[in-house]
Order: sequence, then C-alpha cells, then structure tokens
Amino acid sequence: MKTKIDFNQVYEEFHLKILHYLSRLTNPHEAEDIAQEVFEKVNRSLSNFKGESKLSTWLYRIATNTAIDRMRSPSFKRSFESSSLEDSKGIEDRNTWLGHKKTLTDQTFIREEMSECVREFIDKLPSDYKTVIILSELDEFKNREIADILQVSLETVKIRLHRARAQLKAVLNDACDFYHNEENVLACDRKSTQILPKPPK
Repeated sequence: MKTKIDFNQVYEEFHLKILHYLSRLTNPHEAEDIAQEVFEKVNRSLSNFKGESKLSTWLYRIATNTAIDRMRSPSFKRSFESSSLEDSKGIEDRNTWLGHKKTLTDQTFIREEMSECVREFIDKLPSDYKTVIILSELDEFKNREIADILQVSLETVKIRLHRARAQLKAVLNDACDFYHNEENVLACDRKSTQILPKPPK
C-alpha cells in the first residue's frame, strides 16, 4: 500500500529551497509567483506521485518546467539590473531562504561579493547551460538526478556541464582579476573596461 505524502510537510521542507532555486533561474521578482504556481501544481499532482524518482527530483522537475514556461511567455521580462539591486540589499534574505543567518564579517562580505559576481555571469549563460550549472554547482544535485529533473540523457547533462563550465571560466577570466587578500581569502575585482579613442578618419 502506497504511503500518502502530506502536502504540508512537502511544502515545509522544500518551499524555501525551490524559491531559492527559482530566484537564481529566473530572478527574485518573479520567483515568488512562480513558486506559488509550482506548489499549486504539486498540491494537485501529489496523489499521482508514484515514487519512480526521488521526491526532490520530481519537485525540481515541476519547478524547472514551470520556470521555463514562464520565461517563454510574452509577459516575462528579465530585469537583471533591478535584480542586482535587490540582491545587493538582500544577502540576509538569501540566507533566510536557506534557513540560516550569518554574521556579515569582512570575509563573509568578500565571499558574498564574489558569489554575486559569479551569479551575474551564470545568469548570462545560455538557458540550458545556466540550468545545469545551478542544479549542479549551487543546488548540489548529482548528474543522474539532473538528468531525471530535465528528462534528458546522462551524457547530455555531462556535455552541457562541461560546456557551461568552460564558458563560465572563460568569461570570468576575461572580466575578473582573482587574488588572495590579507586573510588569504580568494577575492575578485572587476577588470576595468577601457574605451579606446576612435581612429582618425
């Protein structure tokens, strides 16, 4: 006999995780609405969950498909600048989403600053690459689980991850100078973009 899964328990365990995932996949302004839609779908479909995959995999599949549908809709407009402003004041908010709070020491600030920088470039990756990077590097899913979430082959996941990491590494090397500060913490500075004068006609 199949054990009935309680929706309230699922919501309590996964809501913040899904919200955090969606904020990175889309942007913080859209994430709350998309998360609400995701859990409405989960509530309607939970009785049909057969346990053929992990519950978390099933939930992230719904979240990913819902986010992709929203991003494809004509009404969806990405606003990276406003998202960045929201993030700049929301370090504590992000940690609250993860279920904990941190003291904002200088070292923490530098790490958060680097994290923001990296996320900005992740956001500019092609959609397929961005999704696998977030699931793998930020949400720590294994390649097989990512394949189940995205409903693609394991080989496809490996290829996308390899290409995404290569693109991310290249753009970070072009845009950022990495160094160890006085506390031996890895930090980064944006490389300045020089505007060269136009050649004479």
